[in-house]
Amino acid sequence: MLALADPDLDHGPRTDKSATMRMCAVSREVRGIDELIRFVVAPSGDVVPDLKRKLPGRGLWVSASRRTVAEAVRRHQFSRGFKRDVRVAATLPADTEALLERSCTEALAMAAKAGQVISGFAKVEGLLEQGRADALIHASDGAADGIRKLDAIAGQRGRNVGESRDLPIVTALTSAQLDLALGRSNVIHAALLAGPASKTFLSRCQILVRYRTADDDKTGDGGQKF
Repeated sequence: MLALADPDLDHGPRTDKSATMRMCAVSREVRGIDELIRFVVAPSGDVVPDLKRKLPGRGLWVSASRRTVAEAVRRHQFSRGFKRDVRVAATLPADTEALLERSCTEALAMAAKAGQVISGFAKVEGLLEQGRADALIHASDGAADGIRKLDAIAGQRGRNVGESRDLPIVTALTSAQLDLALGRSNVIHAALLAGPASKTFLSRCQILVRYRTADDDKTGDGGQKF
């Protein structure tokens, strides 16, 4: 098994394409690569996250948890793992989260370009009542009243049509981030239509929420709210 034969570093994305399990350099636990973040050393000598797992060079894997990345920085795990002097920014945990957020906003922008995003309270409300929404999005800084009303409609619609799953509800992004992704101002509520671009956005949001909450007994995997 590749992860056990070479626990500290992979040999680069070109040679390890088939690997689905890796070992966290901090916890030493073997996990699926979707639960880990790959880090590489840039030509400048700086350690950077490789979220898409495509950057060249050997990679070191750390659990997708802000606390675990911070622990790796504190324990100088990157220098030990790469077996060389590297530069590790003290802000690496926050920088990694910012990149994950940008990955989500970029995916939402792509979903919008594909015609799979509807925004605005009234439009979202109508979509929910018609049963056409594949997921519901609220700005994390949105007003509680509007969020409760749309959530209630989504929940009632699911009970009426006998759906076996809850509608995914995303609250991982701020209004400013939704504005940036959708190219308009004051976006508080949006809904996704079914499609591959929407699926990509939801997957990236799950990773972001896992990174933020993995150490708070909430992995982002067990429920439909993220």
